[in-house]
Amino acid sequence: MEAFSDGVLAIIITIMVLEFKVPEGHDWHALTELGPKILSYIFSFVYVGIYWNNHHHLLHMVREMNGRLMWLNLLLLFWLSLIPFTTAWMGESHFAATPTALYGIILLLAAFSYWLLQRGIIRQHSSDSTIAQGFGKDLKGKLSPLLYLTAVLTAYVSPWISGFFFVLVAVIWFVPDKRIEQALHNKEH
Repeated sequence: MEAFSDGVLAIIITIMVLEFKVPEGHDWHALTELGPKILSYIFSFVYVGIYWNNHHHLLHMVREMNGRLMWLNLLLLFWLSLIPFTTAWMGESHFAATPTALYGIILLLAAFSYWLLQRGIIRQHSSDSTIAQGFGKDLKGKLSPLLYLTAVLTAYVSPWISGFFFVLVAVIWFVPDKRIEQALHNKEH
């Protein structure tokens, strides 16, 4: 499952970069016209990287692969696979309200899918309180959907305010979830 997921995430990043077309001009100004596309690409590249990194750590918790976990993982990959589309639309529209809101909706659904996958993996460890306790109160997991929802709603006020919330969630998740590493470390000792 990890190798398949890594492949899908690599394809997602590849599709995003293929959206860039060579500028008409041959000076720096030609590149500045691509500014919104480049900015939306950077957002999405960071997000896919964050998901890849945290997903990698999360999968180390899997005790035994089963159909439920495979479907939950596929659901996460489905929402992540829509990031190139929303990234391109957001960049092409210069961060218009609806494309920015849709970007937030996709990120919200990806976060929910990640949470479902995480819950499915935790269920495998129901008899192991060390692992379950390692996830603790999951403040990042609870805060992120609220911030995404706020980003979706504020997209119609100002896409830049919405962008602030996207950046805020990325900052929160940039460092992989240490709870997983700590829980695995505690289990080994």
